[in-house]
Amino acid sequence: MPVNEQQSPNAALAHELGDALREAGRIALTYFRGSIRSWTKGHDSPVSEADIAVDEFLHNRLSRTGFGWLSEESKDDRTRLSAERLFIVDPIDGTRSFLAGRPDWSIVAAVVERGRPVASAVYVPVEDALYLAASGEGATCNGLRIGTSAGAGLAGARIAGPKKMLERVQSIDPAAIEEPKIHSLALRMTRVAEGRIDAAFASINAYDWDLAAADLLVHEAGGAMTNFAGAAPVYNLHDPVHGAILAAGRERHAAMLDLVRKRRKEFA
Repeated sequence: MPVNEQQSPNAALAHELGDALREAGRIALTYFRGSIRSWTKGHDSPVSEADIAVDEFLHNRLSRTGFGWLSEESKDDRTRLSAERLFIVDPIDGTRSFLAGRPDWSIVAAVVERGRPVASAVYVPVEDALYLAASGEGATCNGLRIGTSAGAGLAGARIAGPKKMLERVQSIDPAAIEEPKIHSLALRMTRVAEGRIDAAFASINAYDWDLAAADLLVHEAGGAMTNFAGAAPVYNLHDPVHGAILAAGRERHAAMLDLVRKRRKEFA
């Protein structure tokens, strides 16, 4: 059903993020499947002129006094650590897919307050799918409510993530279904929020910009997204890097987290 148009401040922020991401998506699509300059940065991570163009647009569009800024493609300004609120942005999440002409890339933004997201947006330009969430107000895709899938079992559960983790899951229950790789980590977790897949893993060393927006979407869609100790990620720390992450509907998340804890060495 359509969302109530009466907006709280956080809902208004989410819609502002969504409007900015739609415009950013139009910029990104002008480069997509065309001739484009790209290069590598630390840890052999690709970056392209499209990443930079979208990052500059979003920084100019969203920047405001009093809000910090953290983006994969911007120099880390540590004044963010004292900001009450900050934007966390990934201008193109899934750059490898973007450069390969595949559709599973997204543009991602969240507003974080005291370590947790309060407004977020994930936009998939190829599908024109805009996901929004505001703290305490649910999650939507193109204005319609979304929710995580029900159930706790592994049999028949559609699970995405690093191949080694999926192999561990299938060794426990061969009836679990390994989903094709979703290269955008934010989109992978967002698929859990909308119930298109039942659970998803992220390996160690995901960054704030990979997780923050989808984190709020999953929680507001009735699910849980935590590290393997069961704690929700905390954002805007000095080092914005995280350990392994699990996202699923609450009942399935609890069951899978119990399995991971009992077989921690296998999932390390």
